[in-house]
Amino acid sequence: MKGHDRINNALPDELILEIFRRLDSQSSRDACSLVCRRWFHLERISRETIRIGASASPDQLVKALAARFPNVRNVYIDERLTISLPAPLGVRRHAGRPTASSVKRQLKSRKVGVEDQEIQPCCLSDSGLAAVSQGFAYLEKLSLIWCSNVTSLGLKSVAERCRSLRSLDLQGCYVGDLGLAAIGESCKLLEDLNLRFCEGLTDTGLGALATGCGRSLKSLSIAACVRITDVALEAVGSHCRYLEVLSMDSEFIHNKGVLAVARGCPFLKVLRLQCTNVTDEALLGVATFCSTLELLALYSFQKFTDQ
Repeated sequence: MKGHDRINNALPDELILEIFRRLDSQSSRDACSLVCRRWFHLERISRETIRIGASASPDQLVKALAARFPNVRNVYIDERLTISLPAPLGVRRHAGRPTASSVKRQLKSRKVGVEDQEIQPCCLSDSGLAAVSQGFAYLEKLSLIWCSNVTSLGLKSVAERCRSLRSLDLQGCYVGDLGLAAIGESCKLLEDLNLRFCEGLTDTGLGALATGCGRSLKSLSIAACVRITDVALEAVGSHCRYLEVLSMDSEFIHNKGVLAVARGCPFLKVLRLQCTNVTDEALLGVATFCSTLELLALYSFQKFTDQ
């Protein structure tokens, strides 16, 4: 293109961005961003989604991405996934053999003593979550899968800065009631919330969230939260009138909680229950109050009968 630029001289920014959107993979967009300064800038401001796995330093990776991509709206961080970092110059990759960088990371992880177990170098921390909230002002969807070192402190930083948040996935995160209450207080547009395997939560946190942003909430998933009981579902029934999807997996939920949701959420469309202590009474209540129900899934039920 040097000296014979027939593309940049003819196409406006909008058309180049539309071409970028139609590329079949993110790696292709990454390659395009290296063509020239203009394409680098356009790809930078048009990136809306980033996905991050576990790496040697996810906090630093988040900060670097936030500095480059200011308009990102969707952030997915999954610590079950790994990132294959490029080998340093002079080090060749061999199939089936570890690279120099991977060996260093393994050695580093082995040197971490018991006293250093609180924050592992390959785990996102509250500092990294603060970088997410500071760097992505337009964040709408945040997914933190098994980020076990994130606490209420990091979640509060998201709540304070990301007021446009619509979807929050905290599966496997050990966040507490204070963080969830902060989300309810500040994120009034929240529609989708996943609390599966959030063992640190209690009725207090979920009740505070329902009170704060219940009118916008449309989808709620709860599983293996041993301190979430009927009390929390009563709060959901009282404040989440427009809830459409509820997935509940808990042995601590009884008829009282399910009936509270059925009475208070008349627009429920999807109900998935794996609650061994729920009986026919709850299902009859769902049939009576939830006339818009489209999907009912019952797992491992023990007390339902033909009635």
